[in-house]
Amino acid sequence: MTSLCGRFGERMTLKRKFILLTLVFSILLIAPVMGNPNGPPWINNGDPIVETGCTCHGGGSPSTEIVLSISGVPRTYNLSQSYEMTISLSHASNDEGGFVLHAYEKGELIPGVGSQIVKDASNSDVAALSQSEPANSWVITWVAPDEDLGPVAFQLAGNAVNGDGIPNELDHWNILSFSIPGPSDAAIVALDDVALRTISVGDYDSLFVAVEDPDALEAERQEGIAHDFFANGNLYYWTTLSLIIVGAVIQGEFYERKFGGGPPHLDMSLAIPQGIRRTIVSLIMVIIFAWSIDSSQSWGIILVLAMVMLWAMFGVYRTIVQARAPKIYTDLI
Repeated sequence: MTSLCGRFGERMTLKRKFILLTLVFSILLIAPVMGNPNGPPWINNGDPIVETGCTCHGGGSPSTEIVLSISGVPRTYNLSQSYEMTISLSHASNDEGGFVLHAYEKGELIPGVGSQIVKDASNSDVAALSQSEPANSWVITWVAPDEDLGPVAFQLAGNAVNGDGIPNELDHWNILSFSIPGPSDAAIVALDDVALRTISVGDYDSLFVAVEDPDALEAERQEGIAHDFFANGNLYYWTTLSLIIVGAVIQGEFYERKFGGGPPHLDMSLAIPQGIRRTIVSLIMVIIFAWSIDSSQSWGIILVLAMVMLWAMFGVYRTIVQARAPKIYTDLI
């Protein structure tokens, strides 16, 4: 009895271990999926993402394939003034992604649609903004400090993902650092230029050089081969058939003259009206054929008209040859 109880308890222990391992692996698999739509964590491998970048995407270095920009940035800030800024990221093939923006506790960052506040768990005074849902453009607000703190440094990190839910080399990220001088900066104030500006980082040319899927390229190549085979195959087939027909007619004329005694005689009373009809048809076909060439019709139409024209001309030739052939009397007694 004790042995049976021991075995039963051992089975239950193994079952619990199996369930626990399954839950652990499930959590590990689900974690990245849960993290992406709700914004990135503040810390990655012990360092703030806004300074080191999103190294879980696209390797450990920033990529110039992403053009990361922020518009609506003042050349110098006014005390306590609100500035609406637009964060944008562009990539040749990846349409959506996320961002993190940090102003190093100078002023106040206010999230807009699709963005949220991210705080470090160990220091509630460290505030930054990130996306709350993947996109490629977000509008946020920065309220300038109520006192002149000198230049305010900003750090912006953004990543563009391919949407497969797996952080890999197909995802890319970039970092943009900039600052806004204070109202007492004599060099900026002397410019007398208070226009807003757009600051960006990345290679704009890379936006027009998308890395295409090899499978898609191969499918496109195969489709091109099939199209060329269909078009050229028809051209070669009908051209060859036309040449065979012309050759057969010439061969028939040769054998008729050499072994058949020549073409049969056609009386002039029949040859003249027949020749006139066939000549009119030939002239009409010559005009139609010339029109098809001049109007750049398809090769199929041109080929058909050429064959009909040649056949009409051959009819005129046969009428002349038969009219000139000597009359042979075969019904002699």
